[in-house]
Amino acid sequence: MQYRTLGHTGVQVSTLALGAMNFGAIGRTTQAEATAVVDAALDAGINLIDTADMYSDGESEEMVGKAIAGRRDDIVLATKATMPMGDERNHRGSSRRWLVTALDDSLRRLGVDHVDLYQMHRWDPTTSDEETLSALTDLQRAGKIRYFGSSTFPAHRIVQAQWAAREHHLGRYVTEQPSYSVLQRGIESHVLPVTEQYGLGVLVWSPLASGWLSGAVRAGREISTSRSTFMPQRFDLTVPANRARLDAVEQLAQVADDAGLTMIQLALGFVTAHPAVTSALIGPRTLDHLHAQLAAADTVLSADVLDAIDAVVAPGTDLAADEKFDTPPALLDPALRRR
Repeated sequence: MQYRTLGHTGVQVSTLALGAMNFGAIGRTTQAEATAVVDAALDAGINLIDTADMYSDGESEEMVGKAIAGRRDDIVLATKATMPMGDERNHRGSSRRWLVTALDDSLRRLGVDHVDLYQMHRWDPTTSDEETLSALTDLQRAGKIRYFGSSTFPAHRIVQAQWAAREHHLGRYVTEQPSYSVLQRGIESHVLPVTEQYGLGVLVWSPLASGWLSGAVRAGREISTSRSTFMPQRFDLTVPANRARLDAVEQLAQVADDAGLTMIQLALGFVTAHPAVTSALIGPRTLDHLHAQLAAADTVLSADVLDAIDAVVAPGTDLAADEKFDTPPALLDPALRRR
């Protein structure tokens, strides 16, 4: 396992980090299975575990808490808030009112007195940066969080939050968690240059592109990945973007074969090769999935392989642009861009 410094925090984290979204109902995993995955990940040298309050309505946090009991101090523990937690209209977002409650709920589920990294799961357009950063700074001073970060923020919102922190003399986001893979490279043109400029740690999610780069999706095979069962539209080959992805996957499979690598090694080695990326979040449901992904822990892609990947998917290109989560709202809602 390799380790890198998380932004300018001085904290050393593994280049592969364990994402716990699949713990609980989403991944249909039991506590015993989740604990086995955590045990194996820690044994392999992973020291960062990332979850969120909304994953399986809190069940993921509960499972992580039970799995790490007795060894909390050896783990960089991260969780997230802002996504809806139930139907109550104020049980969501980035207001002080909600974040104070949401963090206490997360700490209770995790069975800990603090988290190392507390992340805003999405940008909340209804709440000012000053409001959110002020609340997070107070929670940090209270000892309930060590650092705070953003997740899937548009580049301009990352910049704005940094300026708001400076203007109001508040703590600042020290990390960003964007979606990034060989098939979704758009952040190379806007988000990653900004994170480098501000010295943010970057924890990328979906490096296997929802299973497209796992090796299980190939031409002529029935697509039967876990994600395809509850996100069928992302794998519908009548959709032009999905056909483009499958064509790219076939070409990437040849690149991997020529380099003597698995598709997973190619995919994870690609995202961790970017100098702005600190860690790639892997989200295994089973021990077999975990071991296949751990095989990429020491993968370093040569310049020739990286060039071959660029020839398949050009830098800064998203093959499925409609699946982006950091698109400015005005591009999605005509009412916001028309008088």
